[in-house]
Amino acid sequence: MIVDDSKLARIVAAKALGQLQPDWQKVEAGSAAQALELLETEKVDVALVDFNMSEKNGLELAAELRAMRPDMPIAIITANIQDEIISQAREVGAAFIAKPVTSEALSGFVSGAALKLRTAKA
Repeated sequence: MIVDDSKLARIVAAKALGQLQPDWQKVEAGSAAQALELLETEKVDVALVDFNMSEKNGLELAAELRAMRPDMPIAIITANIQDEIISQAREVGAAFIAKPVTSEALSGFVSGAALKLRTAKA
C-alpha cells in the first residue's frame, strides 16, 4: 500500500516498488482515512507512508497501522529529512526512506519486507 496525498509521488513510489517486486499488487491511498478504509477490504502486507499529509501525518498513521498489524513492514517516505522524524519513525517500528523514492532507496526495505513475508508464510 502506498499512502501519499500527492498522486505524482504515489506514481513514483509505485514505479520504484514495481522495479524491485514486479509481482506485488499495489494499492494506493491519497489520505490516512483512505488507507485505513483500504485495510478493511484489501490484503495489505507492506505500507509506504508519506510523512506530510493534511489530516494526519504519516507517523500517526504508521502508529495506527502498527497497532492494527504489529508485523507489517512500514516505511515513512518524506523529503523532510530530520533526525527527529527518523527517530520517531524508528519508535513506531517503521523504516525511513527519503524522497524522491527510487528503487535504490527502497531496495533494503523491500528486501527485508519480502524476507519477512516469506518467513511468515512458511
